[in-house]
Amino acid sequence: MARAACANIIPALSFLPLKSSPSSSIFTNSSRLVGVIGISRRFSSSSSKISMSLKAGIVGLPNVGKSTLFNAVVENGKAQAANFPFCTIEPNVGAVAVPDPRLNVLSDLSKSQKAVPTSIEFVDIAGLVKGASQGEVVGWLCDFRVCSLLQGLGNKFLSHIREVDSIVQVVRCFEDNDIVHVNGKVDPKADIDVINLELVFSDMDQIEKRLDKLKKGKARDSQSKAKEEAEKSGLEKIQSALLDGKPARSVSLTDYEKEAIRHLCLLTMKPIIYVANVAENDLAVPEDNPHVKEVMGLAATLQSGLVTVSAQVESELSELALEERTEYLTSLGVSESGLGNLVRATYDLLGLRTYFTSGEKETKAWTIRAGMTAPQAAGVIHSDFERGFIRAETVAYNDFVTAGSLATAREKGLLRSEGKEYIVQEGDVMLFRFNV
Repeated sequence: MARAACANIIPALSFLPLKSSPSSSIFTNSSRLVGVIGISRRFSSSSSKISMSLKAGIVGLPNVGKSTLFNAVVENGKAQAANFPFCTIEPNVGAVAVPDPRLNVLSDLSKSQKAVPTSIEFVDIAGLVKGASQGEVVGWLCDFRVCSLLQGLGNKFLSHIREVDSIVQVVRCFEDNDIVHVNGKVDPKADIDVINLELVFSDMDQIEKRLDKLKKGKARDSQSKAKEEAEKSGLEKIQSALLDGKPARSVSLTDYEKEAIRHLCLLTMKPIIYVANVAENDLAVPEDNPHVKEVMGLAATLQSGLVTVSAQVESELSELALEERTEYLTSLGVSESGLGNLVRATYDLLGLRTYFTSGEKETKAWTIRAGMTAPQAAGVIHSDFERGFIRAETVAYNDFVTAGSLATAREKGLLRSEGKEYIVQEGDVMLFRFNV
């Protein structure tokens, strides 16, 4: 029923314009030696409440370059990339360092032994096709003959998307007769429509089933009844928006409604960014490519972000030494790889912010959600820091650079003592005082 009701719907997307950022090749380790006010202990990154649990899912039609892009972004990625659809079935996951030039600046000023970037996880998800929300996926052999209809895989692929926090949609914008396209031709708008519609259909099916269950169920107490009413109200608003061609994330919900529907992990609630995958000869002036121009227009209309990348070029770059990469990019008429911008844009898409700790042992970037308080930010390092939080000695990044050191910043009155209500700002350099 949801598919029939939404047959002509293309959901709108919402995302702020992107900011460019240089790339970095530093990787993070699983645990760190953290020194905070006289205490030096080894903490596993698993103690972080958010950093490694946030994932960006790379999606798109089969054979658009998702796995090639994933392998280039992760560098040591092992996703199978081949010239036939559905070579990826199970999702591939890899942690990627978030490029941030401020990290090395702080490390140099503090004469740190090492610099540790923050990271996010990318997930390479199998290609979606029309009918995925009904559990359908067409299986192909290497000679491209249709061999079977694999029931259930479409729903499996959609469930993988349900598990990520944001969606990176790869759109093929290059012509190559040697690389098969599942629909027989390169058509970015049609490709985008297929993915968006399948996400809408899946959400509509889920909402219909959930509303039906809520109508039949009986709350045991007033608190449960209030929660069910909030969920019902939120879902009805979203259902109406989907029928009007708008994604769930565009709907204005109360905090109680948001919390009540969170368990459904609706696909159109997730933020989306487009990646236009182009040939190497389009990197210098991508807007001259009519396919890219079309995606740019769609992104502008849908208020979505757009990054232009050549997955094949990025794959080749990952095999080269650092000095050779610059030479290769120069020969293509570009100054830097597009991956740094993609990683940073995805980080921003997730609503994440970075603060730093910096000392002789290490300078480290830490990931937090926008709006987190100082105690919550401390808890990302270790729960004890949040539980026993006293205050945070804080200096803005630019002030730290101007002063040249934490000690000088303190002498010049640039170092602030912030309490439990302080909202951590992007780029803050922090030293936590706590007692447990």
